[in-house]
Formats: sequence, structure tokens, C-alpha cells
Amino acid sequence: MRQPGRYSGFMMHGGISGRTGPHSLPLARIKKIMKKSGEDVKMISGEAPIVFSKACELFIEELTRRSWMTTLEGKRRTLHKDDVASAVVGTDIFDFLVSLVSDSCHSEDITPEEKEALGGS
Repeated sequence: MRQPGRYSGFMMHGGISGRTGPHSLPLARIKKIMKKSGEDVKMISGEAPIVFSKACELFIEELTRRSWMTTLEGKRRTLHKDDVASAVVGTDIFDFLVSLVSDSCHSEDITPEEKEALGGS
């Protein structure tokens, strides 16, 4: 069973952000992605995209921290896509992203949004 951690109980204290105001990531976009995930996904509660939004924020923060460590190891002050790729390759929990950041990944397999996110043209 999962032990109570840093983020447990977030819904009991006014939601993830502690307020009902705007969220860092667009909830409508998150809901759209959730609906595209499968034909069986038809109805999504209002709280589910909020939880996904926070999960995405935490994911981005963790990947950025690990990427930044690579940047510092290279004695640089600007994070590059190669730093992100190194963090992905060097971390087991990010194995699902390896094909996205590897040089062997074909550009046809990457959507325009993913290309933009990786800094490609």
C-alpha cells in the first residue's frame, strides 16, 4: 500500500493548487488528450484533468531537475535538448521516452507538437 507522501491529501485542502483559479496547464487540452487515449473513454469528471495537470507539472519538474544536473555536469548554464535526452536515457522511469529522444527516432514518427517540444524544426 502506498504510504502518505508529500502530495497525499491534496484534494482535501482546496484542490491540487489550493485554489480554484487558473491552472498552469490548459485543462481543456488535457481533457482532449485523455479522450483521444481510447475509444472507450467517453466521460471524464471535472476533477480528473486537474489531477492530470498536477501530475504533468510534477513530471516536468522532475525531468527538468535531472536534465539540469546534466547541464551542470557539462559546465553550462543553458539546458539543451541533449540534456533532456541524457536524463531520459539515464533514468529507468523515463524508459518510455527513449525512442522519442534517441537519434534513431524517425521524424515521421514524431508529431509536429513533439518536434516543437524537442526543439526541432
